[in-house]
Amino acid sequence: MKPAFIFMLTRKDRTVPEARSLLPEVFAAGVGHVGFKNIGLPHDELRLIAEEARAAGATVYLEVVSLDPESEAASARAALDLGVDVLMGGTRPKLVVPILAGSGIRYFPFAGRVEGHPSRLEGSIRSIVASAGMLLDQDGVDGLDLLAYRFRGDSAELARQVCAAAGRRPVFVAGSIDSVGRIREVLDCGAAGFTIGSAILEGRLPGAPAIHEQLRFVDRMVREWEDEGQF
Repeated sequence: MKPAFIFMLTRKDRTVPEARSLLPEVFAAGVGHVGFKNIGLPHDELRLIAEEARAAGATVYLEVVSLDPESEAASARAALDLGVDVLMGGTRPKLVVPILAGSGIRYFPFAGRVEGHPSRLEGSIRSIVASAGMLLDQDGVDGLDLLAYRFRGDSAELARQVCAAAGRRPVFVAGSIDSVGRIREVLDCGAAGFTIGSAILEGRLPGAPAIHEQLRFVDRMVREWEDEGQF
């Protein structure tokens, strides 16, 4: 199964004001996975984005960047109301899992210690891999969200080690994937999927400035990687 390319309607860890107006261009480019953050737009606007994405047949992701327990719980409840398919991020499975119980929403919390906004991944590779293992041992955790390129060390090696430790459990690599080289590293690390938002909205990938051309470029990279048997 080829890695999922998730286009995030976000810049600097916030859902962009124009997110909903971008959807026609996004779906015309053939993108089947769309996400947004829990901050940046009112809840009612996020609901409209989720409804339109589902109507287009897309898989919908909400990524939590809240750092305090109350906001994280509120984000989990928001995921229920929005009807997303996957809740990514956050750091408190014991708080979130009971909220999502029975909903069918898949849950991928952050591996490692996440701080600040925009989010940073702190610690050593060893400590982050250990965190990944502990999270995956918890009931209700379906996979991991890894901010590999918000890590100050060897991001590619971190991603490889976390994906290897996860085994068959999916890992999504997120945050600051903003170059062809980084996309290739993510494809080679064994991740089940990856997110790109700011890099495309700011025109940093081939095909810029057109959003749909950059989206098609990334999708083409994924398909060519799959065709080469790199999995």
